[in-house]
Amino acid sequence: MLVNGGSDFDMKYFNKTGLCNPDKHYMVDITNRISEMKKLVDAGKYFTINRARQYGKTTTLSALGKYLEKEYLIVSLDFQEMGNGAFRDEGIFTQALARLFMDAHEFSGMPVPEEYLNAFEKINDKDPERVTMDEFFRVIKRWCLRMDKPIVLMVDEVDSATNNQVFLDFLAQLRALYLKREANPEYKTFHSVILAGVTDIKHLKSRIRDEDQSKVNSPWNIAIDFNVDMSLSQVGIRGMLDDYEKDHNTGMDTEQIAQGIRDYTSGYPYLVSRICQIMDERLVPDSFAGFSEVWTENGVDEAVKIILSDGNNALFESLTGKLTNHPELREQLRRILLFGDAVEYLPDDEPQKQLVMYGFVKIVNNKIIISNRIFEMRLYRQFVGENRYENLRQLAASEKNIFVEDGVLNIPKIMQHFIDSQKMIRGEEDGKFAEEEGRERFLTYLSPIINGTGTYSIEEQTRTRQRMDVVIHYLGKRYVIELKIWRGERYNEEGEKQLRSYLDYFGLDTGYLLSFNFNQTKETGVKRVEIGDKVLFEGTV
Repeated sequence: MLVNGGSDFDMKYFNKTGLCNPDKHYMVDITNRISEMKKLVDAGKYFTINRARQYGKTTTLSALGKYLEKEYLIVSLDFQEMGNGAFRDEGIFTQALARLFMDAHEFSGMPVPEEYLNAFEKINDKDPERVTMDEFFRVIKRWCLRMDKPIVLMVDEVDSATNNQVFLDFLAQLRALYLKREANPEYKTFHSVILAGVTDIKHLKSRIRDEDQSKVNSPWNIAIDFNVDMSLSQVGIRGMLDDYEKDHNTGMDTEQIAQGIRDYTSGYPYLVSRICQIMDERLVPDSFAGFSEVWTENGVDEAVKIILSDGNNALFESLTGKLTNHPELREQLRRILLFGDAVEYLPDDEPQKQLVMYGFVKIVNNKIIISNRIFEMRLYRQFVGENRYENLRQLAASEKNIFVEDGVLNIPKIMQHFIDSQKMIRGEEDGKFAEEEGRERFLTYLSPIINGTGTYSIEEQTRTRQRMDVVIHYLGKRYVIELKIWRGERYNEEGEKQLRSYLDYFGLDTGYLLSFNFNQTKETGVKRVEIGDKVLFEGTV
């Protein structure tokens, strides 16, 4: 079974052909990540691991706990076990906390001295209306004072509680203990506290009670920023594949496959694991005759195609749900992808902060970009599928069979038919379409031709208002089409050079260039051009 070592979902994958050893897990080595986190714990820091769903938080906490257990007493709790009813009021919440400590002792072997175990039991047995959180923390303070080992508190799934005042009060109690320790290093409390969840609770606001003053503040402003990279590196993915290859002898180039998986996922743990699962379980014999064919670039492409076609993927549903709730940000992302707009990151913009928090976008050079290529491809499908060019889509769908010859896409024919369609459609429209619409129209025309059999992606570094490179993956072959706005012959020659270098990167001899030319004297159509050892088919709309 293939396990990525960083995803929060069930990763017990079995190979249905029986070639995979069901007793062995193949995992990405996250030792470096754990070592960085231990430095924070050793320094007595409090912090939150807030990452997107299925990003390896639970796996990381578990590995960290094992790594620390020789030097620290690990208190590992999961707020998801408490249930929604536990957050109704202070007494019920406090009793639920006491039960978590009692269960950790009984079922996980966490050493709780009898004196404090009895104290937790008394809290649980009382009338909840008479229970206060202060009573619980008095037990905690005595426990921390008398333990030989420093205590590290780790709480998973804190999202279960973030909308509740009692949780904010819980954070305020931890904050008060931390501040006492800062004022007096001899004061014993939790050595380190680690909270894990999607929501960045550091920015939650609560009224911190003070005898002399009341002010709005964050109950978790004592926590340091957590900047440890939790994505899976290409080196780590390759290490997992090397272990797999030792057992199965597929003949794969593990460096190449690791790079391909990393390029698609940017190391998003769920997506890495899902690609590996599909390659391990689902592609033989439906798509490939054997595993030597599966563990290739073509196999990675096929696994990605299956992921993109999944209509019941909770991760994608979450992404589209967030965009539905924030239509203004949805339009920003649409323009980033289809038109090459550069959107500045605004740190105080709530919709942007949410997309970053949920892992759907990231910030590079103070600009918003989509987190990984798979998210991009899914959004392209959605944005192109809902645009206003239904007549163009229907026309392409009716002609799609003429564009494939022996499993090979005839890109020049696709470009020529697209150019012809624009002549016909524009004759029915008022005036010419805007420059920025051209690429959206071509992607609309292309989508029904390849969907179901192939996929396409846009190379991030070429996605500008002037230029966009589309890479089509179709039945094991790649096709690179540069889409650009015509800016004169000199600019066209530069585009040809750029396309040639891109063909070298993919090891291709033939490329395609589609220009949107709005000059009245232009000559439309497709022509064949030889430049050095490359063949370019250049189309003009």
